[in-house]
Amino acid sequence: MTPAAGPFAVAAALLVLAGAPKIARPRDTVNALHAVGIPAPVVSVRVAAFAEVAIGADALVNGNRPSGVFVALAYALFTAFVLLAFRRGAPLTSCGCFGRPDTPPTWIHVAVNAAAIAAAAAVAADPGAGLPDAFRRQPYGGVPYGLLVVCGTALAYLALSTLPRLRPGGDGGSGPSSERWPGRRARV
Repeated sequence: MTPAAGPFAVAAALLVLAGAPKIARPRDTVNALHAVGIPAPVVSVRVAAFAEVAIGADALVNGNRPSGVFVALAYALFTAFVLLAFRRGAPLTSCGCFGRPDTPPTWIHVAVNAAAIAAAAAVAADPGAGLPDAFRRQPYGGVPYGLLVVCGTALAYLALSTLPRLRPGGDGGSGPSSERWPGRRARV
């Protein structure tokens, strides 16, 4: 089992947690995509959200080379979207990642996505990171491992959804509208 199995399981669980709400409430994601100039109808967001859940679930169960590749590709797309939003100065109140309006895209998203890509690439290179295998190989029936994955997922979720709002000014240092991008104005 690769040392990246735990972070990979966290990345896969986040895909499931982020995809499921977008199936039910795709509007915030549609709005975020439109804000950066990507025309996306509701049905395509729902289809992508189903794919996100399927990729995450497959990765949690199998942890094989194809799931590692698909998880890495999913997070690469998320990173590209956030960077595009920053580049275009899109005034986003939500990246749409959790299907609700209070998760603005920030550099934290880029960092978490990069970590997920690295973990997924490690699993693609050294497969065998599925939860059933991990639980069989861990002491105490994998319970401590499972708890660490749950805690890691919760921390990553909070880093993406809550941490950006704790910064003074509430924009979380997101994109060109923050003081980290002097001389750049957000385009509307």
